[in-house]
Amino acid sequence: MSLPAIAIFDVGKTNKKFLIFDEHYKLLEAESVQLGEMLDEDGFACEDVNEITKWVNRKFSEVIFRKDIDIKAVNFSAYGASFVYVDAKGKVITPMYNYLKPFPDRLRKMFYETYGGESKIAKETCSPVLGSLNSGMQLYRLKYEQPEKFDRVAFAFHLPQYLSRIINDFPASEITSIGCHTTLWDYRKNEYHSWVTKEGIDKKFPLIIPSSSSIPTTFQNREVEIGVGLHDSSAALIPYLLSFQEPFVLISTGTWCISLNPFDHSELTESELKQDCLCYLSYEGKPVKASRLFAGYEHEQQIKRLAEYFNKGIEHQEVEFNRDIVKKMKTMEDHRQQSFSKRDLHDFSNYEEAYHALMIDIVQQQVRSTNLVLKGTPVKRIFVDGGFGKNQVYMNLLAKSFPNIEVWSATTPQASGLGAALAIHKEWNKNLLPSGMIGLNHFLNTEMNYST
Repeated sequence: MSLPAIAIFDVGKTNKKFLIFDEHYKLLEAESVQLGEMLDEDGFACEDVNEITKWVNRKFSEVIFRKDIDIKAVNFSAYGASFVYVDAKGKVITPMYNYLKPFPDRLRKMFYETYGGESKIAKETCSPVLGSLNSGMQLYRLKYEQPEKFDRVAFAFHLPQYLSRIINDFPASEITSIGCHTTLWDYRKNEYHSWVTKEGIDKKFPLIIPSSSSIPTTFQNREVEIGVGLHDSSAALIPYLLSFQEPFVLISTGTWCISLNPFDHSELTESELKQDCLCYLSYEGKPVKASRLFAGYEHEQQIKRLAEYFNKGIEHQEVEFNRDIVKKMKTMEDHRQQSFSKRDLHDFSNYEEAYHALMIDIVQQQVRSTNLVLKGTPVKRIFVDGGFGKNQVYMNLLAKSFPNIEVWSATTPQASGLGAALAIHKEWNKNLLPSGMIGLNHFLNTEMNYST
């Protein structure tokens, strides 16, 4: 007898994962791939949306007719700040532009002068001024730089909803994707910002569908519930919201390390916005105050540098936390406000020592970032999921930096995928939500305090 299950496509900037959970949310299978990039018309590297489309179609075709597993539902989580533009026939019109692509100063000045200034728009949309990382600005750019292509756009899909569209052919928008530093959503009015309608950009968006809904889709007489997809950071929060009632902060780690506080409902200040604070929307449509750090990317670049310099490649999970190495560092003051990329590797006697210095720098930045969403809230626990949650050096340094808060790593590594599955639980699963979905490991504070 085949096992009822849900399939999840969890698409990160670096790794694309295909996951299968049973009806008790036990992870049955996990596959991770890295797909090649392409160049846009300006020669800037970006995702190859055709390769992503082929991969989704291939994996879905493989799993949907398996005899050992009965796929009842499929959902998607993916990174934000990325649009896929399709025409009336469903054909992709442009490359999927990279959110790291520099935004033209001329257009930026024109936009903010037209709509009341950076501070006003940032506060109303809970989006720091981030150029292309404000995905709404990508649409604004398309309108003024490539008007003929803008006119051809029938639908502008955020990446999670495009992934869903590949399978279900139902155009949808969804609130967690709209609300993630896009400059599109007016948090005060709980609707698209007025600039979006004035520019006619709202006409490019499909109808907003609840994050917890799904589209029944038939494949050769088999009905499968297809979720509309979620922004991955908001999806990663779902298992924690369903499991813990006391106030907590989740640090979701990957390319970005995002500190999410769903218990802070205060309005973002101008100072917080300038320090890269923002708000997300939960799958229930509630604001979640957050701060961001590009630490996963920095870590990835620096360990390549270390491997080349020391002629020694080591998986970071294999580096054990060494208190003696940390004590050997001159003082923590030497590491404040530093970027490891500027450090001279000649100063370190071996790979392990240099790696500890790298992690001290990263954790110093992480503490500053997380503190932005901790102030004034009764948070008792910090949970860390994703890659850094498995990093012993990172976790020990983090625990020492927050002596008055419990610091836990999540031993369920697929939080965003699990969240996407849980979001549509009622659409495919008649069982009660299981307890103990998240395994936790407590990192104890010791006598050394590295907080900044």
